Amino acid sequence: MAGVQKFKKILLIDQNGGYVTVSPTMPVNTKDTAYKVQISPVNEDKAGSVEGSFERSMEALMSSVAQELSKALKVDQLRVEVMTRLTGIERRIDTESLRGVEVEKCRKEIREIRDQFFESQKKYFDYLKQPTFNIWHWEPNEMLSLLEHMYYELGLVQEWNINPITLKRWLLCVQENYRNNPFHNFRHCFCVSQMMYGVINLCKLTESIPLCDLGILLTSAVCHDLDHPGYNNAYQINARTELAIRYNNISPLENHHCSVAFQILSKPEFNIFANVSNDTFKAIQNGMIQLILATDMARHNEILEAFKSRVDNFDFHNDEHLTSLKMILIKCCDISNEVRPMEISEPWLDCLLEEYFNQSDREKLEGLPVAPFMDRDKVTKPSAQIGFLKFVLIPMFSALSKVGGPLSSIATARLIADVPPN
Repeated sequence: MAGVQKFKKILLIDQNGGYVTVSPTMPVNTKDTAYKVQISPVNEDKAGSVEGSFERSMEALMSSVAQELSKALKVDQLRVEVMTRLTGIERRIDTESLRGVEVEKCRKEIREIRDQFFESQKKYFDYLKQPTFNIWHWEPNEMLSLLEHMYYELGLVQEWNINPITLKRWLLCVQENYRNNPFHNFRHCFCVSQMMYGVINLCKLTESIPLCDLGILLTSAVCHDLDHPGYNNAYQINARTELAIRYNNISPLENHHCSVAFQILSKPEFNIFANVSNDTFKAIQNGMIQLILATDMARHNEILEAFKSRVDNFDFHNDEHLTSLKMILIKCCDISNEVRPMEISEPWLDCLLEEYFNQSDREKLEGLPVAPFMDRDKVTKPSAQIGFLKFVLIPMFSALSKVGGPLSSIATARLIADVPPN
């Protein structure tokens, strides 16, 4: 009631002086029989003690209830956690047990399929090692599979502990980084790599060259023309392109191919060398750079003369001799189209001349020097071939035949047969 102080006792008294009990059956309070309200003081100490005791009892009760609820919740939470963990462990045991069985089963099936496939395709894999291999019969996805096979068959996947998925991704990325030029395209990359693979096998280089060096040869062949723009070094230098400026007019294209190769390899998903030691990677990197830079035809005479000086006393255990041989090998593979049968080599000449003519047309438009062997108004197919065979290919394959065994000798004879007598 308003105005009533704390700890006061409120009583209702009827007209006869009796106390009225507050209840639903209490007499009706009317105007004629109005209740009197009597307010009397209560002993404050007693009241405080009672109220304090009540409040303390309530606090104790609530605390006890809270503690019990907390315990109940914790027990329930613990039960849920334990059941969840047990269920997870049971599922993991079932899954891992099944997985172990399935993985072993899958491995066995894969081995059987691979063996069956290899047996059924053995003639094609043997054909892949021949210089007569017709690269025009294969689609890009098939060329990727054949490149992958080369790494397995040579033992490079095991030697470098290459993740099979990474090898596939790397090859796909390499393919994507070859432009759709008439000549310097992914098919040319495959052509050079296939010839390198053939040289390694037919010349039995596995018996005289360390496997890591063979891997450097094959990988350099795969990467040797990455992102080739379709215009040679002469154009890059004369037109003062970004590549020529970046590399100070020194083998701008070959430096660019190396750079793109290692940009790709710098990404974990494409790094086929992720599991080799730092020293091995440095050796691979230095070896690849040496070989890719050696494909610059401006250095042809320098490299060939250095190799000729070592041929008579060639030593496979001498690092300088071995490096010189590897440089000649990648050069031979890079320009080996004429070693192949005519039906394979002639379309390549058409592709090359198309790319040359595209460049010379642009050089004329830009007022740049035009090389006679690239000018569509001056060059013919016979003139384009004869000089190249006589002064470039035959001398190089003749030098290689003194070290390289049967393939280089056969190639030299094939080239000489192509050149008409004077």
